[in-house]
Amino acid sequence: MLQLGMKSDLGQMRSANEDSYLARTAAFSGKEWAILAIADGVGGHRAGDVASRTAINCLEEEVLAALREETAPLLALEMAIRRANRAVYDLAVSDFRLAGMGTTLTAALLTPDELFIGHVGDSRLYLYRDGICRQLTNDHSLVSELVRNGELSPEEARVHPQRNVLLRAVGIDTDLEIDLLTSAIKPDDIVLIASDGLFSLLDDATLAAHLATEHDLQAAAEKLVASANELGGHDNISVVLARWGWSK
Repeated sequence: MLQLGMKSDLGQMRSANEDSYLARTAAFSGKEWAILAIADGVGGHRAGDVASRTAINCLEEEVLAALREETAPLLALEMAIRRANRAVYDLAVSDFRLAGMGTTLTAALLTPDELFIGHVGDSRLYLYRDGICRQLTNDHSLVSELVRNGELSPEEARVHPQRNVLLRAVGIDTDLEIDLLTSAIKPDDIVLIASDGLFSLLDDATLAAHLATEHDLQAAAEKLVASANELGGHDNISVVLARWGWSK
């Protein structure tokens, strides 16, 4: 049985929520899928909201069409993200008020046995297993690149003035580099996708502690968001959780 949890919140310091998310199931050819995604938009005058909603809506439509045609899962995600990139880009070009908008986009297809991931930007996908929350995606951001190169510590990156500078985003250009990943799934594993408003305030151990103590995923999503708000909620906060199978 699949269990889902999801929550998106304005946070404590923003006037608009520029995050969008997707968490749903679909069945094709006798196989059930969970389709998960979070997009964190960038751009002024609500353009970030437009970018994230456009990307999520396009992703959902394209992934469903690809699964219906029995397209390979990673290819389905790649095609959908490329289509979303073009949709956001074309919209930005057509309206000067939306010029320069873009969005992160982290998406997953989940079966009881396998996890397929498509990723652009600095939203994150984690896999929780046996009490440990492990980040599977790499952040496409300036500070993360500096951390990987040994020029910044993770602690310094959290407070760096350029921590929000992205190296990749959906909708900025017609060309796009997408990370495509796969992972095996075990019963009781939890997939967590989040915008940076969550994990910039809650470290991996704290995320794991919440997932270990709250077995209802909707309640867990709401408690994660509440915890980030209690710590300042300086950005929009979004989280999507999914789990196949559960042994109490």
